Formats: sequence, C-alpha cells, structure tokens
Amino acid sequence: MAKPPFSLEGYRIPDATDAEQGQPYDERETNRAWEDFLTFGDLRRENALVRGVIEKSWQRSINSGVNAHCKGSNLVASPDDLYELRLKNDDLLGSSAQTFRRVAEVLGDAATMLVITDRNGVVLDVGGDQRTIDAGHDIRLEVGAAWGETVTGTNGIGTALVTGKPVHVHAAEHFSEGIKAWTCVGSPIRSPIDGSIIGIIDFSGPQAIFHRHNVALAVIAANHIELALSEKVRLERIRLLEASISRMPGMGSADGVVILDRFGRVVHHNDMASVRWRRIAQSRDLTIGTQLLPSNEGLLGKELASGLPDELRDQRIEPLLVDGVVKGAMLVLASRPRISSAAPQVSPATRAAIMSAKEAIVGCSDALQDAVEKVERAALGRTAILLEGETGVGKELFARLVHAASQKTGKEPFVAFNCGAVSKELLGGELFGHAPGAYTGATREGKPGRFEFANGGVLSLDEIGEMPLDLQPYLLRVLEERAVYRLGDNKPRPVDVRLVASTNRNLKQEVAEGRFRKDLYFRIGVVKITIPPLRERLGDVEILIDHFNRQFAEIYSTEPLRFEAAAMEILRRYSWPGNVRELRNLIENLVLMTLTGVVTPRELPEDFLEAAPAQPSPGALQTGRDTTGPEGEEIARFDDMERRAIERAVANAGGNIAAAAEKLGLSRATLYRKLHQYRSRT
Repeated sequence: MAKPPFSLEGYRIPDATDAEQGQPYDERETNRAWEDFLTFGDLRRENALVRGVIEKSWQRSINSGVNAHCKGSNLVASPDDLYELRLKNDDLLGSSAQTFRRVAEVLGDAATMLVITDRNGVVLDVGGDQRTIDAGHDIRLEVGAAWGETVTGTNGIGTALVTGKPVHVHAAEHFSEGIKAWTCVGSPIRSPIDGSIIGIIDFSGPQAIFHRHNVALAVIAANHIELALSEKVRLERIRLLEASISRMPGMGSADGVVILDRFGRVVHHNDMASVRWRRIAQSRDLTIGTQLLPSNEGLLGKELASGLPDELRDQRIEPLLVDGVVKGAMLVLASRPRISSAAPQVSPATRAAIMSAKEAIVGCSDALQDAVEKVERAALGRTAILLEGETGVGKELFARLVHAASQKTGKEPFVAFNCGAVSKELLGGELFGHAPGAYTGATREGKPGRFEFANGGVLSLDEIGEMPLDLQPYLLRVLEERAVYRLGDNKPRPVDVRLVASTNRNLKQEVAEGRFRKDLYFRIGVVKITIPPLRERLGDVEILIDHFNRQFAEIYSTEPLRFEAAAMEILRRYSWPGNVRELRNLIENLVLMTLTGVVTPRELPEDFLEAAPAQPSPGALQTGRDTTGPEGEEIARFDDMERRAIERAVANAGGNIAAAAEKLGLSRATLYRKLHQYRSRT
C-alpha cells in the first residue's frame, strides 16, 4: 500500500495561538462581542466567547484603521509588481509546488482553496477547489492581493504573520464584516537559513469546512515546504563549496573562509574563520544566516567589497560562479592583514570617487588586484606614471583611478587624450594649444591645449608611443618647467598637471631603436605599472562574462544569457588577444544574436573555436616528455588512435557532441577540448 502524502506521526502541532480551544464557538455571541468591540473598543461581557488571539488581533485592526465593514482586500499589486514579487519568491514557489499538489489530493473535493503568500501577506499563488477559488474573487482572495492585518484585519494569513504561529480564524472571528462567511487556517513558512518568516500557507473556504485537524494539516504542509527549501539550500551550498575550491590555491592554510549565498547570507565557514572573525568584527556574530552583503532579489551587487561592513572592507572577497552566473561569494579572512593602499586620511568625496573608479575595474584575480594597489599607492605622489599593457586591458580605467585617488577637493579635472587619434600635424596644437594663426588650420583666436584644460588635475595620454620625435622635446619641457608654451607663442603659461601616460608598445625597445627619446622615457616612467592581460588574470574571465552579461541584458531589456559548461570552458581557455575590450564586444554580440538564451559552443564565433589553445596530451602533462623519440612516437600513436575513435563517435552520432561524449564516457567540455586539440594539429 502506498504511503499517504502526509502523516501526523512525529509532528507536534503548535497551539499557542489557540490556547482557548476548549471554549465552544458561538457565532451569535461572537458577532455580539464584535459589535460591542466596535462600539466601545473592548469586550464588555466578561464571559464573551472570544479567544485571546482574536481579541488582540481585533485591537490591532482598530489601531491600524482597518475598515470593519470592508469586503476583503482593497490592495492589489500591479502586474509588473506581481511579476517582481513572484521572481523574488521563486524559491518559495518552486519548493511549495509539490506540497500544493499533495495537499489537494488529501482535501479531495472539499470546498477549500490553498493560498501561498510572501512575507508581507501578498498572495503569490492559489490552488485547490476551483469553485472556491472563483468565490475568492468576490473578497479579493486572489493572486496579487494583500492580506496582512493592516489591510484586511483579523484573518488566517495576517494574524499568523503577526503572531508567528499557526492560527485559525472561524467565520465571525474575522474583523472585516465582508469576510465573516469564510473560515481560514494559516501557518508560517520559515527560512531554513535564519528562521525568519518568508511566507504563509493558508487554507480558506466557507465556514462549514472548519475542522480542528486543518490546523495540523497546515502545519505539516508548511513543514514539507520548509524541508524542500532546506534541500534546495543544501544543494546550492554544495555547488558554492565546489565553486570555491577553484579559488583555494591562492589561500594560506591559516586563512578563514566564509561562503555567502546569492542573498549575501553566510551558509558556511571554517573553524579558522571563527578565530579571525573575533579579532576583526567583534561587534557582530559569525553565524549561519548572518547577512553580510546587500542583495537585490537574490542578485549580489557588482562591487562586493563595497557592500561589506566597514570592519571587513579590507578583506579579500571573490564572487562564486555556478553555470557562468554569480550565485554567491567567498570571503577570505587572511592570516596576515592586507596592506591598505589608500591614503590614511581621505575625505568622504574622495573615498566615494575611489570606490567608483575601482568598481569600473571588474575582476578579483591577484594579478589585477596587485595592479590596482600599485596604482593607488602611486597616486599618493605627484610624479608622472607610465601604464604599460596590451590593447584592450583598460588602461584608461586605471588612469581614472589615479585621478580619483589623488583628488583633494573632488573638482580636479580629468582629461583623456589619445595621441594616435589625430594627425601628426595637429597633435602639437591639440596638446599644447596654439597662438592665433600659428599654422595652417589654426584658429584666429588661438586655442588652449589639453594641458591647460587639465590644469590642477590629471592628463591621461594614451598611446604615448605614437608621439612624433619632433614633438617630444615640447612635452619634456612642459614636464620639467611645469609651464606650457602654445605653438607660435613664447609666453609661458604655468600648469599643475599630473601626467598619466599609457602605451601598448615596449618603450624601452623604442628608445633603443631611436623612435623615442631616452630623457622623456625616464621622465614619464618614474613609476611604471604593467596592467596584466586578461589571459594572466586567473578567474576574471568568468567574472567579466557575468558583468557584461548583466550589463547588456539591462541595456537591451532581455534576460541574462546562460552559458553551457562547454562554452564557458572554451571562453576560459581562449587567449583573448583583444583582452577585456574583445570580451565585452563578444558578450554584446551574444546578447543580441543568441535566440535561445543559452550559449553553447555553436553560438561562439568560429575564430574562437579555432583559436582555443590546444591542451597537452595526458601523457605529456604527467611525464613532461617530448613527443620525439621512441616514447614520443608511442604517445603520438596513442593520440592518433584516440583522435580516430573520437571522430568515429562524432560521425556515428551525426555530429551530436553530447551523444558522442556520452558514448565515449567523456564530459562535453573534455570532448570539445580534445576536438580543438586535434584540429589545431592539422
């Protein structure tokens, strides 16, 4: 015999809100007591048959200004707001779906409707008897309607929310006259993380449906939903722990680790974290469920560090990605404190400017953070800074960070200029300005140059290596004398400008080959900082994909894309010659062109598949041997056999990579890697 959907065995049914269950329900007496209560504000009869939980709720209803003669809810969410509410409560709705079906089987054709609400009593879903659901429209007991006590007075949903316990409200016990023909039973649903109420499950119908066991049924239903939520949280926790493993190599054995879920709540921490925590954040406890990061409907903010409490801002925090989407974060409480690179005393405006500039530099890799810290330290001085890095690494973002970190008033100008963007003939006038009619094409009035516009602030000169040799002495003179001479004018104009020069060239080699002045090179390169290419930023590809995915989804009003593991693996191993700019352009293309919302290897441009770097064969990885000589020939023969087996499996599967991978006993990611590996050799 099949087990029943629900069993009372092992459950203790709370009855704190129904302590007066021994009192008989008398509808006439209850109505008289209600009328007295509306008239006098209390119960005039000492023997009034009104339970304490109901009397207290009536009092709250009066204090809240609820209309005692209203006919149900008068507050219904708009379609857009309801969509957002359901999205925000997706976990609750998903976990309650099976319970809804099972309770409906228990109730059979009883005239009862089931209701799920959010933490504020707004109805998210209804089920059960269709005739009762239709009747519920008369009192606005429907999806989107608010049933908190402050809206509709005493009722199973609102009163259970206030008391935090299961409660039944029988007919005349309702505060609002328009719903006194109904009976309802509500039971809170609590979060498995922190125990807070996240919703209510309610059974409602005509007063004839009332039975004491309905309270027990509501409690058990709520318990089953909580169990489903707990299992979901457990699985998410496992996936976050798995995602955190890839971040472990950069950590020390004495570091504390705290794992946060997508709501910014603590779901796991190691023993060392508790030790570190007591020293760092003495004002708060480190417990499961503690909210450390703000979250918008289960989406963590772009800049994780800025959301941490002040005492944790200097700690390392990294996003954790599951299926290419940020699903949590890992906070590392280091055994050795990080060196703060910011100035000891900065104004709130400067601190906000620095935070904004750092938010624009997306990534958490050690290589990137090292460059950020160097730039912040260098910004404390006044000398010129030379930023070296490949095209597309984001050198201007680092120049803006210099500007933000060196501000005093918050009004200092930032001027960016690309030396390779104008002709050599016009470059001098653009940089230094010109006197009236100084050269062909010059204005009659004369014009200030970029140095004068940047006076008091920062001038960012990109592609400094493109500056012609004959203009380089002018730049050196400005830097040495801290004054600019407009072309065709001998009058010095004092300027106080912090120069940040950027280049994708090897200026040292340019000097050796006579294309760049040595004295200028040493003048602008007092502080040289290399911005790492994307291929050297371990873990940042996934973070940037998520960042641009969200950004372009918002711009184009679409849902963010999902990336198959095989596609993500290809992007992770790609060398990114165009760096962050190339990745940004790719994601924008995918957001616009991907029809299914899921990115598979087929959606990636062909050059990405062809350029994906070949991985060494397992034998070569393990032995480190060359493929020449007898042993190498044996490995080559093995590779050839493997290649033919893979090609045969793919052909037999009609080109279906997933089917071929299953036949070969490989993951799709491994099969794609091997296909590209062998293709690159042909």
